[in-house]
Amino acid sequence: MITTLTASKKFDWNLPLTKKVSDVMRAFGLTVQRLKANAINHACTVKIEPGQIVYLTGPSGSGKSVLLREFYNNFQSQNKIYIDDIPLPNNKSCVDCIDGGFFETLKTLSNAGLTDVFCVLNSPANLSEGQKYRYRIANAIASSKQFIFADEFCSNLDRVTAAVISHNIRKIAAKTKKNFIFASVHDDLLADLLPDVIVIRHLAGDAEVIYKNLKSQI
Repeated sequence: MITTLTASKKFDWNLPLTKKVSDVMRAFGLTVQRLKANAINHACTVKIEPGQIVYLTGPSGSGKSVLLREFYNNFQSQNKIYIDDIPLPNNKSCVDCIDGGFFETLKTLSNAGLTDVFCVLNSPANLSEGQKYRYRIANAIASSKQFIFADEFCSNLDRVTAAVISHNIRKIAAKTKKNFIFASVHDDLLADLLPDVIVIRHLAGDAEVIYKNLKSQI
């Protein structure tokens, strides 16, 4: 079964024409009409199959996060989860926040890079920022959701840990047929994550979509 993700977001210029704004426009030879015509448009369509991974990348400020959030918001399904939206409880331990049996829970936490027993027994709210991110990854993996979205994928982690998590997620996607849709400025994880679709957001122009398997475009 093929799933289509779509993004379409336009940022029009509708700000007050103050004296300072007028002075800047005059200095750079701009008109209001030209500003309005130069509105930023983020549009992209991606087709994926179960178990595939989508990776959005490009320079900082190019609009990766906008595309990712638009993919999520426009996708009319309850079978989705956005990692940043996962709450961080302060009244129970990480191990009690992950669905599954004892060994399954420990494996899920380990796949997300949480292997320290003190982290596992701590509450998610009391973890460091990097540990909180890894907890959210584990929570999403353990959930029943098919489509998992994450911005700044592993950006705040050391690169060795990020590579290990990427490798684990590749295996999880193949085994569970879950779909992962990630965005990050980093491209050093491609060899471990092995995404099926790469979306390159350029600073100027449209998003470039590259499919590993041409059948995904059908």
